[in-house]
Amino acid sequence: MAIDTPGRVAYVNARLLDPASGLDAPGGLLTEGEHIVHFAPGLFLDRPPVGATVIDCGGACLAPGLVDMRTQLREPGQEHKESFKSAGRAAVAGGVTSMVGLPNTHPVIDDEAAVEFVARRARLIGLAKVFTYAAATKGLDGRELAEIGLLRQAGALAFTDGVQAIADAQVMRRLLAYAASHDLLVIQHPEEPSLATGVMNAGEMATRLGLSGTPREAEIILLERDMRLVAMTGARYHAAHVSTAESVEIIRKAKAQGLRVTCDTAPFYFALNELEVGDYRTFAKLSPPLRSEADRQAIVAGLADGTIDAVASDHCPQDQDTKRQPFNLAEFGGIGLETLLAVTLKLAHAGHMTLLDALDLLTRAPADLLGLDAGRLRTGAPADLVIFDPDKPWKVVADTMRSKSKNSPFDGHLVQGKVIRTVVDGRTVFPEGTL
Repeated sequence: MAIDTPGRVAYVNARLLDPASGLDAPGGLLTEGEHIVHFAPGLFLDRPPVGATVIDCGGACLAPGLVDMRTQLREPGQEHKESFKSAGRAAVAGGVTSMVGLPNTHPVIDDEAAVEFVARRARLIGLAKVFTYAAATKGLDGRELAEIGLLRQAGALAFTDGVQAIADAQVMRRLLAYAASHDLLVIQHPEEPSLATGVMNAGEMATRLGLSGTPREAEIILLERDMRLVAMTGARYHAAHVSTAESVEIIRKAKAQGLRVTCDTAPFYFALNELEVGDYRTFAKLSPPLRSEADRQAIVAGLADGTIDAVASDHCPQDQDTKRQPFNLAEFGGIGLETLLAVTLKLAHAGHMTLLDALDLLTRAPADLLGLDAGRLRTGAPADLVIFDPDKPWKVVADTMRSKSKNSPFDGHLVQGKVIRTVVDGRTVFPEGTL
């Protein structure tokens, strides 16, 4: 549970990391109330300030809190799978201080009252900050545009139909045209629905297991169509959880042409491949599906060269009743809040990028995409911080995850990078009840 905001808190003996400025140096940081008031290399090496609570970081990394730009929080409507409180606990245990929920709740977030409900509930819980997207179409039915202007005024960060693609080209054209006129962001789940009918990636593995496959072309075709519509309208467009080599190339070319296009991927798609399905392992049943090893490597390359802008957890909690089923019947999705940092750090441990560049994908980049005052160390900024040991190894055990649902595709995997402390608005929220 959140505690009262402290007065002055000095974080000493830290390795300061700020991807936004390129800072990576031993130093200290001072917060007062909800904000950062000072930080610098070498700060507090002699002695901490008088009258401040002192937290010795022991040489661990002190960085901006993570910003997770794609989560399914299940509240309202499916609180048996997840809630703001359980997701908040999972988030802060993973170093996430801000997260953004998809609108596919029950009821759908397609009116002002629903957007305001999210903000109100998040404040009451007092863990990670919770923001929301709003539905692009009423009821997520893909036909009639939602009241986008009113939803933006109510606080929606961007517009998406969540885990469903906006498949109708005319609807998408109208949405992008309206968004362009108001400089709003449209987020697409890029899967052509008439092709995305399988339960795993189409190919030799699916054939061998006797499972129906979704071809990579389901993602590729819809992205190619959408790039034409973006060029027509000049809108801001973001492709969620890209998973194929061709998708990366499509985004790369669109950026080179000057289109206002960005994209993210999830740890599943750069750390795992379709072999995880193995003996019909439903925790590895995801949407989009886990792809080939060649695709996985292309996603890593797209992250390394900056084509892919951000990494999001794609947190999709499913309970035992919907996951412990025959593979064809099990629901799609995996949880990812608590493993987001550790799995992303694999990119640095494997030498694909620096530690700062890996952190940038989780902090500054998503915050800037969504216009959030987060993701960077800055005097006067909210004191949203994470302290972590980048090298500490641990084993992912799904049953110990703080989410209500335990469907982690990384269950049993060894990872490196452990969160020691998470701070939101100056309050230590993990470990729980400490300062």
